[in-house]
Amino acid sequence: MSHIRTPVSPAPPLSRRRRWAGLAVLSASLLVVVMDMTILNLALPSITRDLEPGSVELLWMVDAYPLALAGLLVTASVLADRWGRRRMLMGGFAVFALASLGALVVTGPLGLIAVRALLGVGGAMIMPTTLSLVRTLFTDPRERATALGVWGSTAAVGAALGPIAGGVLLEHWSWPAAFLVNVPVMAAALVAAALLLPESRSAEPGVLDPASVVLSVLGMVGFVYAVKQLAEDGLEALPLAALLLALALLVLFARRNLALAHPMLEVRLLGQRSFSAGVLTALATSIAMAALFLLVSQWLQLVQGWSPLQSGLALLPAAVTGVLAGPFAPAVAARTGARAVLVGGLVSGGLGFALIGVLPQPLPYAGVAVGLGLVGLGTASLAVASAVIMSAAPADQAGSAAAIEESSYEIGAVLGVAVLGSLAAAVYRAGLPVGGLDTLSPADAAAARESVGGAVEISVRSGPDGAALLVAAQEAFTEALAVTGLAGGALMLVAALVVARLAPRDLDVSAGH
Repeated sequence: MSHIRTPVSPAPPLSRRRRWAGLAVLSASLLVVVMDMTILNLALPSITRDLEPGSVELLWMVDAYPLALAGLLVTASVLADRWGRRRMLMGGFAVFALASLGALVVTGPLGLIAVRALLGVGGAMIMPTTLSLVRTLFTDPRERATALGVWGSTAAVGAALGPIAGGVLLEHWSWPAAFLVNVPVMAAALVAAALLLPESRSAEPGVLDPASVVLSVLGMVGFVYAVKQLAEDGLEALPLAALLLALALLVLFARRNLALAHPMLEVRLLGQRSFSAGVLTALATSIAMAALFLLVSQWLQLVQGWSPLQSGLALLPAAVTGVLAGPFAPAVAARTGARAVLVGGLVSGGLGFALIGVLPQPLPYAGVAVGLGLVGLGTASLAVASAVIMSAAPADQAGSAAAIEESSYEIGAVLGVAVLGSLAAAVYRAGLPVGGLDTLSPADAAAARESVGGAVEISVRSGPDGAALLVAAQEAFTEALAVTGLAGGALMLVAALVVARLAPRDLDVSAGH
């Protein structure tokens, strides 16, 4: 079967001012999408009070967004390459804004689940497309490396700013404000994209293969769902079977795309050492950061007793050092080599995690803030990883490179919360005193063992008798945070060793295709 391809004429070069204004539009929209991944964590308590979801509904409120986002990344990238990246981006802006407006009419858990799923669809249309457009917007390799560094640091900083923005909004308004804040940003982005961004397509787009679509969607959704369920339920038969099936589907997807002349996803890119080094950097950093922000946010509120706003502001050290380090990372890479920045960023992040693990108990916030600052500094590696990944791919494969990078972020976030979150939960349960819950009802004892949030709520209801439970739960959770810090630090340091072996010594992100 032959595929007729319309030649794509190169767009005239854009002025420097328009290029950088376009990058500002892409970065701002990416920031909103990334923040939306973490902003819900702070809004969940008030959502639970208003909508009274069951345990399964609550799980789907959290999971609908990443499931839709992960499942559609590859398909959205292929469609953007064929139909037009700006067109796909603007469609994503519209979907994201309309889904956010839907929060106004939500009256029950199912409505909010639908809103979150639709936000995931919009996010899948936006995230890889922003990266592809940066790749095609900046034709000069050195300028492109700097632009990709800004993009990469924006993605990293967004995860830290989500809780801060959520804390500010929830301090003054109810939970729908966490969704409605997206609307004016996306409306402005729509107008700016129409004025500033050129249309861009791939001269050799991947074939929209129905079998590959099904395999990628079911494989990614199944993988994300199975990992989350294994974290919740342990090694149960159903999630374990779902994980094995998802992995089998993803292997079939990879094999099918290796066999196609014009695959949906150019998986051969992973055969390049520099490309794989960038992907591993993004994956390892996402795993560690997702777990860190989740656990530190809980520690600040449930152990330190700080408000959502105070807790969000307490995460600022990671955001500030990330903002400072990210844009300068490509310039440092030009002087010292990209490998040095990739490895150095992972080492900095690893030391930040390890510091939280070795601080004396009870954890002092000052020490945690230093650890967060080191982690934020380490996101310089993400800025360079984006440049490494995109410079390793020809322009016509920008969509595939973007989809692989974004998938590494999504998979990393899921694995971080699931694996390191499960480790923290196990340490927390082991730290509760044996027999210390005997005075509670079976339901209350189970809730206290399940999470520190449940223990805090029960201790408040129990009056003076709950004081001992509160102290024990807070100490157990602090210990869990410390152990997870050591585990996250070890993960990043091991990743640094592997990246040092994978990345060529003379790796130059300003060369590229």
